[in-house]
Amino acid sequence: MSLWAVTFLEYWKRTCSTLSHRWDFLSFPEQECPRPEFSAMAPMTTRNPITGAEEPYFPENKRFRRTVTGCMVIIIMVAVVLMFLIAIILYRTIISVVIYKTVRTNSFFGISAVTIASLSGSVLNLLVILMLSKIYTTLADILTRWEMHRTQTKYEDMFILKVFIFQFVNFYSTPVYIAFFKGRFVGYPGMYKTLFGIRNEDCGVGGCLIDLAQELLIIMVGKQIINNIEEFVSPKVKVWWQRNKMHPLLTNKAQTMMNVSPWEADYDLLVCEGLFGEYLEMVLQFGFITIFVAACPLAPLFALMNNWVEIRLDAQKFVTQYRRPVVERAQNIGIWFPILQFITHIAVISNAFLIAFTSSFVPRLYYRYTRNNTLSGFVNFTLSTAPESYIQQHHNISCDHLPEFYELLVIRLSCVIIFEHVVFFIHRLIDLIVPDIPEDVELKMKREHYMAKQALAENKVQHLLFELYFL
Repeated sequence: MSLWAVTFLEYWKRTCSTLSHRWDFLSFPEQECPRPEFSAMAPMTTRNPITGAEEPYFPENKRFRRTVTGCMVIIIMVAVVLMFLIAIILYRTIISVVIYKTVRTNSFFGISAVTIASLSGSVLNLLVILMLSKIYTTLADILTRWEMHRTQTKYEDMFILKVFIFQFVNFYSTPVYIAFFKGRFVGYPGMYKTLFGIRNEDCGVGGCLIDLAQELLIIMVGKQIINNIEEFVSPKVKVWWQRNKMHPLLTNKAQTMMNVSPWEADYDLLVCEGLFGEYLEMVLQFGFITIFVAACPLAPLFALMNNWVEIRLDAQKFVTQYRRPVVERAQNIGIWFPILQFITHIAVISNAFLIAFTSSFVPRLYYRYTRNNTLSGFVNFTLSTAPESYIQQHHNISCDHLPEFYELLVIRLSCVIIFEHVVFFIHRLIDLIVPDIPEDVELKMKREHYMAKQALAENKVQHLLFELYFL
């Protein structure tokens, strides 16, 4: 999956160059006009050194201070996410203990107490994530407007970056905790470690990968279902409300469509607010299916099913519920592509650590080649033991690592380094071998450039002949 992610980005660069050439966006103008909101709210004007025209101006030192303030708000919101994460951890621990003590006479409920607490905690975590996403998206829009960015591209890039940083922590903090931190700080009998007086939670019998897969499926699939329902129901309700508000006497939709012209009917629809939500949803989904795919191989399948439904819901929404959007020129997808590259690099490193440290893949190989090829006695090999004589002689029991622990640690770190170096080497090799612009597109560009130069030369010759004729 890591190789697919890096290959996907290379394929997208080629597709982007093909589309840019087809739609004649390769010669996109470098100079961009100021935003209307910036022009209206800028406190002063200054002369543009390139065009020489007077343009609205906002002092850079004030913008820098506002940007730093926005970064502080992002840090505060990230801290809020981490506080909710700690609250969810404490909730799971307390609920599992309460359920176990309440129904400990029933063996079934006693065994599934941790599972019930984990499932309810995952659902509660999903609701908290969606609530914080709505709040912060509105806050990020207000902060970006307050920062007074000159161009629309810069405004959109800063807004997208703010939202992505928060959403990255918001959606992936719990899976990262389960994958790399849960069960690492439990302690041992007589010396258990606690958080606010409550014993730290441990992984289930099947290991942390089972808990991680469960958390991923609940967050990713739950988010997809809620978003699809919202995209299907919310526009219809808004359009119905807007039509009743604008035409209170015409309650029949067919009657309304017959009495007004098509452009008036289009005006009754919702205003298209752009594709930011669609891009953000796909980027977050890309992170789910690449960063944690080693723990949940079914994630790409659920993503494929969601995208099949998403395409049809979006088509119905944009055609029947929204006004025809205003066309805007764009040379590429902007800051979204560097974000995808960042997610790809994180995915390679994350999967390397998942395979080496979270799963039992490396310990099994180590035991197979050093102890027993049939893995007989592997479970006992993974458990900690203390000799009876040592326990009798020492009242304060402490655990010391055996040499095998350090050997395994070295092997695991070696696996991480080898894995990520191999993937990044293949990525670099593909980048060098496969050109960003397809060969047929490059030939068309060269042909168009040659034809333009030839037409310019013929025009100059005709202009000279015209001057000589009249002279």
